[in-house]
Amino acid sequence: MQSILELINKIRWDKREKPEEYTFYYLDRITNEHKAIRFAEIKRIEGNFLYLERDGEETAIPLHRIKYVKRGNEIIWQR
Repeated sequence: MQSILELINKIRWDKREKPEEYTFYYLDRITNEHKAIRFAEIKRIEGNFLYLERDGEETAIPLHRIKYVKRGNEIIWQR
């Protein structure tokens, strides 16, 4: 199975991919619920973190918190 970082890089750099079709789901530690991230919300990847910008604030999501990824309605990757 490919790592989450390999999948992110494939979506990001492979011209055949359509990043707008992808949604990442991570486990929020506070609410203990899965929350969605659209690929377009990812501003950068640094070390083992995704950095998002929401409501003018930067948020860091550890890569190990990502539990599954969907393309449209289909789960294409999961832990």
